[in-house]
Amino acid sequence: MRRLATIIVLLVLAGFAGYILFNLPTTTSVVAGDVAPGFKLEDTKGNQVTLSDLRGKVVVVNFWATWCPPCIEEMPSMEQLHKVLKDEDFVLLAINTEKNGRSVVPPFLNKTPYTFPILYDDQGFVQKQYGVFKFPESFIIRKDGTIDQKIIGPLNWFSSKTIAYFKSLK
Repeated sequence: MRRLATIIVLLVLAGFAGYILFNLPTTTSVVAGDVAPGFKLEDTKGNQVTLSDLRGKVVVVNFWATWCPPCIEEMPSMEQLHKVLKDEDFVLLAINTEKNGRSVVPPFLNKTPYTFPILYDDQGFVQKQYGVFKFPESFIIRKDGTIDQKIIGPLNWFSSKTIAYFKSLK
């Protein structure tokens, strides 16, 4: 009887391990030097935003969620950066990854309005394309469409060093 119980436990554990192994994300993470995967998403105003249309500009793609304290913490500095560089071939895109983003983002923006574009990835397609599973996660895309840097975690986006870095990108 004890041997049967051991076999059952081992089979359950093997099944659990197999489930975990075969249900891991199958995407690979985008890294510096890669060409940024293209996407087309809707913003909070109903406009379609296509990454390829922004070629020739430095683009920050920031993945975030309303439930993420570090995401919310970095947004004021993102707003300041956006205001200073928006007229200099620079675009900051904040991609909300929540399935219910269309219902939770508008009240969030009513409390804390931002002027940079906020896009909805409620199907998680772009999040998977970029291999994003930590929040916030940002990608800095050069004017030629290649990833210059990948940043995991919050950042103070509005420092003299950061502004100089963005102005130096080509």
